[in-house]
Amino acid sequence: MSDTVKPTFQPNREFAKQARIKNMCEYHDLQTWAHEDYEGFWGHFANEKIDWFQPYTQVLDESNVPFYKWFVNGKLNVAYQCIDRHLNSRKNKAAIIFEGDRGDKQIITYLELYYNVNKFANLLKNEFHVKKGDRVVIYMPMIPEAAYAMLACARIGAIHSIVFGGFSAEALKDRIEDAEAKVVITADGAFRKDKPYMLKPVVDQAITENSPVEKVLVVERNNEDITWVAGRDYSYNELIKSQSSICEAEVMDAEDPLFLLYTSGSTGKPKGVQHNSAGYILWAQMTMEWVFDVKENDTYWCTADVGWITGHTYIVYGPLAMGATTVMFEGVPTYPDAGRPWKMVEEYKINQFYTAPTAIRVLHKTGEDEPSKYDLSSLKVLGTVGEPIDPPAWKWYYEAVGSSKCAIVDTYWQTETGGHIVSPLPGATPIKPACATFPLPGIMAEILDPQTGVKVPAGEGGYMCVTRPWPSMIRGIW
Repeated sequence: MSDTVKPTFQPNREFAKQARIKNMCEYHDLQTWAHEDYEGFWGHFANEKIDWFQPYTQVLDESNVPFYKWFVNGKLNVAYQCIDRHLNSRKNKAAIIFEGDRGDKQIITYLELYYNVNKFANLLKNEFHVKKGDRVVIYMPMIPEAAYAMLACARIGAIHSIVFGGFSAEALKDRIEDAEAKVVITADGAFRKDKPYMLKPVVDQAITENSPVEKVLVVERNNEDITWVAGRDYSYNELIKSQSSICEAEVMDAEDPLFLLYTSGSTGKPKGVQHNSAGYILWAQMTMEWVFDVKENDTYWCTADVGWITGHTYIVYGPLAMGATTVMFEGVPTYPDAGRPWKMVEEYKINQFYTAPTAIRVLHKTGEDEPSKYDLSSLKVLGTVGEPIDPPAWKWYYEAVGSSKCAIVDTYWQTETGGHIVSPLPGATPIKPACATFPLPGIMAEILDPQTGVKVPAGEGGYMCVTRPWPSMIRGIW
């Protein structure tokens, strides 16, 4: 397949018949609705998808551009949205399937998730005196406690800021100090390629004499020796034992901050991108349902890390908001060999698989024939994220992994957008290799001339601009 000639692949018709958006006519109908009645469009989905504690009084407030407000005066709690509301119908359903680097496994039901998050929330509230609006930095490996920590913060109204577990002490220190975090949640370490690696020593280096951090909570994961600072460092494994499993969800305003996520700092000082509660969780759920078309009995796996926006939206918040089963994986996809992901797909009967082009290229290079050794017939949708995918990698992914029947959703978005903004819809959109196709319904995206700001004709280049606010957009820099 050359880079210049890109054939078009039509959606699998059997899949499309069952999809939420079944064809391009339905896509255009949604876009027309959004164009003609923007607030009515978003208000409809906010009413349908969110369990409000108090209804909002206005869909969109544009009185202080660019500081838009969505679902004005609405009250909710994101942890309640992700857990409590599912308990009547899904309490025994798997919420999180965890597979550790060493093959250790956990299946956590929605009821178990509820208890674990409540205990974690009580620990933060009662032992560390964390309250609504306080910032908590999470520096964790890919283990279930990372998700519990995020949801526990959401439950009590604390603002979490996750720092990727591969970042240096200096990067961690910058983020702690900018957010003025009073608590850091970390682990002693974790495992990579069956060997322990350490996180707690990095936290020790990052917390200097003038640090705002009062307490450090340590999840003991790999049980290597670490330094414990008296009066500052506490064992999660010990403290959690005595916590109550009942914790009422804090009533939050639609525009209250949910989390800060710092940019990489590659263009200057890292900036704390702030996402707020209602708009973010609404779009996280809607894009899970539209882009991946996850259904009640599906098992969905995003291979990202919770340290990135992809892990926030498409490992934790999006899947749990819609009541899905989400897979968390601690290791690297090529260990012990390049068949590891396909072995997991076969074992867990995974239906949607979402990863980065870099990972696809590595798996292609190191294990071109590995997918053929496993039963991948459960797969329905394949996703890519984080960078453009090159046509040869796309072709292998489509043919070898997806058996030329799975839609590939090539998702375009970024930390600031909160969720996908341009992507194929698996049951509707004709797809071309390495093409993200069309804006999602409700996203008003145009290619504009850089000098004039006028929309350019088809086929001409310019800046891609979103011309209307949307609910999950960045609310500001912390």
